[in-house]
Amino acid sequence: MPLSEFALIDRYFRNCGVKRADVRLGVGDDAALLDSPAGCDLVAAIDTLVDGVHFPHGCPAASVGHRVLAVNLSDLAAMGARPAWALLALTLPNTDEAWLSEFAAGFSDLARAHDVALVGGDTTSGPLCATVQVLGHVPRAQALLRSGAQPGDLLFVSGTPGDAAAGLAVEQGRLTASEDAVSYLRKRFLYPSPRMALGKCLRGFASACIDVSDGLLGDAGKLAHASGCGVELGYRDLSLSEALVETVGDARARELALTGGDDYELCFTVHPDNVGKLRHELPPERWGYSLIGKIRATPGAIVTDGGNVMDFSHSGYDHFGT
Repeated sequence: MPLSEFALIDRYFRNCGVKRADVRLGVGDDAALLDSPAGCDLVAAIDTLVDGVHFPHGCPAASVGHRVLAVNLSDLAAMGARPAWALLALTLPNTDEAWLSEFAAGFSDLARAHDVALVGGDTTSGPLCATVQVLGHVPRAQALLRSGAQPGDLLFVSGTPGDAAAGLAVEQGRLTASEDAVSYLRKRFLYPSPRMALGKCLRGFASACIDVSDGLLGDAGKLAHASGCGVELGYRDLSLSEALVETVGDARARELALTGGDDYELCFTVHPDNVGKLRHELPPERWGYSLIGKIRATPGAIVTDGGNVMDFSHSGYDHFGT
């Protein structure tokens, strides 16, 4: 007998994530009651994952649960915020209990890793779709924004962009690789790691920040545009993983690093006067970020190699683009 909506919620989501003292009332009522800390700004983000659009049909349920939370956590990381609570709206074609168990486990494992409590949401019948809203907080007036960069600021990115795009191609059967590379690249797509600790630590250093979800070149361009500036990325400065280069070659790896989506890394700017302190207090070899470019006064996002401007027409994923 199929589970009722209320039985489904009670079995898989009532105890999902952690228990927090600042949750006065969570799953099970008309709305949640939450205690927001004094001296902080409330930060909210929401994202939707649609079957066949944001993940391939048949993608592991645990990955879907993980990713729908991870993409929101990444947005909070880009603001330098600490997550606290999440709400989940889940649309299901049927009540497949094996799928639900894996989805809830993927969601809950990541929620517990970042001290997030699931405090409410909704379930309904229809094509598979998951929406999560994450709420958190940041000390008042200390949130990182896209709009704080200035010409001359240096541009950094965490991790090795391009891996997730290759991982998606592997998952879809469009790309073959060695066993080790397949394992690494698939994990980078299926189970992205939001850079929560780095985002929090960047509050004292970054002049602007954005999470890399739609492609590094496009997202760096969004940051620069919000700051009323332009940006220049160095083609040879991009940090690439061995697995990506081994699988697609250097040139294609750099193209994917610039234009591939779903990395959920942090792209941020730092004033030149603060770079020495940044590298001393947050050593790049430990925190996993690299210098890839600079902010310029002229609008637009460009990629240069040896002083020459390269042509990259793809500027980022757009759901409604042509």
